[in-house]
Amino acid sequence: MTTASTDGARSHARSQASSAALRVPILPEGVDDSRLVWAEAVPAESYVSRVLGRGTRLRLADPDGGACAHLLLFRADASWERLNVADTMKVPWQAYLGVGHPLLSDQGRLLATVVADSSGRHDLLCGLPPAAQSTMLLAVGKHGMDIRDVAPSATLFKGVRVEHSGALTFTGSAGPGAFVDLLIHLPVVVAVVNAAHPLDPEPATTGLDILAWRADEELSTPINTDPEYSRALFNTEATWAAAQ
Repeated sequence: MTTASTDGARSHARSQASSAALRVPILPEGVDDSRLVWAEAVPAESYVSRVLGRGTRLRLADPDGGACAHLLLFRADASWERLNVADTMKVPWQAYLGVGHPLLSDQGRLLATVVADSSGRHDLLCGLPPAAQSTMLLAVGKHGMDIRDVAPSATLFKGVRVEHSGALTFTGSAGPGAFVDLLIHLPVVVAVVNAAHPLDPEPATTGLDILAWRADEELSTPINTDPEYSRALFNTEATWAAAQ
């Protein structure tokens, strides 16, 4: 089928519909579907972006064991404030993501907190591979940003550990079915690229599932009581109260 003409291009495009496979991720048990705000399957080497409100619970899942989610977060109402992976490591004195870990902005505020994690294989050190930076640019460009906004990312489902020598060891995936849940504290632009980890010796990226649902009631209870977290939470709540 030729695409040299408008009619040919249209016919070719429409022919793809019959072979397209649409898979919608399934909500976790116990979550009312009336609360659902986002459900999307992200193929390997693809991207997605979406604005999510405060009080949203965001789940990223690795159904087949080969997803690698490079994540950026930006305040939806002030995109100059965004995820700062350096502060996300140094403020809570922990380089490895897990339950209770804050995802901090460069202004000392909570953009999100990890509230569930069945993977334990994540990375805050390596960031996007060069080949995926142009894909992330497409994701942030949909929200009026450009290459200057493609900052170091948090990477989920592919882990890295630091040896005593300072060398980085790639620890790979936890296997099929792992998921990570984030509680969103301020309205954010979520940008995700599902692409190979830069240290993966045998990259074979598979699909990523994303679900988000309203969970405002979870904001009423602090996720942890560490003083650094409490201060960031105070900064966040003060900012939100002043904006209302």
